[in-house]
Amino acid sequence: METQDIAAPGTRSCPECGAVVPVHAAYVDWCDGCGWNVDPGEPQPAPGRLEALRRELARRHGEQLFEEPSGAARPGLDASTAVALLIALVVHAVTLTLAVGGLLLVVLGWSTVVQPLIGAGCLMVAVVLRPRLGSLPKDVPVLHRADAPRLFALVDEVASVVGTRGVDAVVVEPCFNASVTAYGIRQRRVLTLGIALWESATPRQRVALLGHELGHYAGGDVRAGLITGTALRTLANWLYFLEPVANPRDMGERLVNVAYFLPRHAAFGLIVVLDQLTLRGSQRAEYRADELAARAGSSEAAVAVMDLLLVGDSAHTALETAVTRAHMSKMTSRRDRATAPQPSGQDLWDRVTARTTRVPERERARLLRIAELRGHSADATHPPTHLRRLRLERAEPEAGEVVLDAAGTEALGAELASAKDEVARRVLNGG
Repeated sequence: METQDIAAPGTRSCPECGAVVPVHAAYVDWCDGCGWNVDPGEPQPAPGRLEALRRELARRHGEQLFEEPSGAARPGLDASTAVALLIALVVHAVTLTLAVGGLLLVVLGWSTVVQPLIGAGCLMVAVVLRPRLGSLPKDVPVLHRADAPRLFALVDEVASVVGTRGVDAVVVEPCFNASVTAYGIRQRRVLTLGIALWESATPRQRVALLGHELGHYAGGDVRAGLITGTALRTLANWLYFLEPVANPRDMGERLVNVAYFLPRHAAFGLIVVLDQLTLRGSQRAEYRADELAARAGSSEAAVAVMDLLLVGDSAHTALETAVTRAHMSKMTSRRDRATAPQPSGQDLWDRVTARTTRVPERERARLLRIAELRGHSADATHPPTHLRRLRLERAEPEAGEVVLDAAGTEALGAELASAKDEVARRVLNGG
């Protein structure tokens, strides 16, 4: 799909340097010469202590790894990874100890009153802190191979190019994003496909998107592994349940805060250590996933996907507008609703696509400037987006090994039609 610029109605002078600044009624006026008004938005809210530390580590490692040569081999079990796995096992051992100890106290101390109560408490804590193995969602469409053979064939083809295998399920959500994870004891693979992003992307960009996500499986990211990933989530649960009582009102609450002090800081320290040990490898895996996206879909398409993600706010605005219109239509008379044409799910995604693809190139350039100024990244574990983009642009260009032709695109649209309609109905009904 071609990007279409909406014609700008005029120009103005930059109040800082006097340069001519194009004016667009729907977008921010800014000067690409001196940078005036590039980022007029509200200041970003200050992150918490842990989030701020993670962002700083992500920025630092991202800048260091940016200079590494492209195409590095998948890292093996280095010292940092080995120590991270050991700490993760200790975290899980604590949960196991609580479970086994609680069970023994209940069984062996049944003749007493105190021991079973303590044991029951230990068992409850162990249940709360148990490793979460994940599961498939029940409130959005989940596709398996029999439901979408062409989609799974494309995923398998891209997976083969990036050096891994395909997925066992595809979850379709309305979001402007995509991700991969695993679920269950057997850690089956699942691809979460944000249909707003998928519909806004060109065929080559879709292939690059799949290449990046599947590249996470091939990149050796220890944080996404079963042992370390579940340990990090367990430690996050520890922090949540050991949160001190704000403004304690009596001695009991003060004593609780005192009792929580050491365990909470121990949990915080373990998260920091695990972050330090695994974040560099995770960032390297992210850069590697970008390279694999370029190999599958082309360097140009991989960069375009990053740029497309920067206009996610436009997709969210289109979705919010559609929801508002849907709610307003429900307030009309029964007669009007009966005669008015009911929009299909594809209508909603067409509106989202129109909104994202019509963002002018000048606005896209401003968003790239903001990303660099703010050190934007997808989350606290990703390298800065502008460095990921620049790294791909500097690397040897990739033409892309997987081609999604018009017939394939049409077949994918037909397979996803039912899921897109269901997701659209949920969005418009506020579900």
